Amino acid sequence: MTGPNPVDRGKKGSKLHVLSEAQGIPPALAVSGANVHDSQAFKPLLLGLPAVRPRRRRPVKVRADKAYFSAEHLAWLRSRRLIPRIARPGIESGEQLGRHRWKIERSIAWLFCYRRLAVRHERIGSHFLAFLGLAAVLTCYKNSRNSPGETTSEPRARGFRV
Repeated sequence: MTGPNPVDRGKKGSKLHVLSEAQGIPPALAVSGANVHDSQAFKPLLLGLPAVRPRRRRPVKVRADKAYFSAEHLAWLRSRRLIPRIARPGIESGEQLGRHRWKIERSIAWLFCYRRLAVRHERIGSHFLAFLGLAAVLTCYKNSRNSPGETTSEPRARGFRV
């Protein structure tokens, strides 16, 4: 789960991929080498999304950075009946997604509040992924404990961000 970092003199590094819901809770995580393009983790991350309880509706929208824009990804999302909200490179600025991007940045900051994850000291990738999963579970628990419960029988559909 490491690779030569293209911007840091070829030092080995890793990249964190997070799928987050509207409140910033991370239901799916992935780690890849620093030299792997972001778009290669897009489909596995969405396919790794855990099953939602039957009474909840599935997500409707997927918001992502320009790095995830491709005809293949757009067609794949539409075939799964998801509405893609991905900025087009060279046409749209990333500022339109800025009002939604802070939520994913906040969820990544919540994960890196745990000192063990701030700097990667783990040599074995599965150990780092385990600590990352534990941080995600703790983050989900803390946010579910602090947020008021939904009282309606049909909760609103939530979009996911990558």
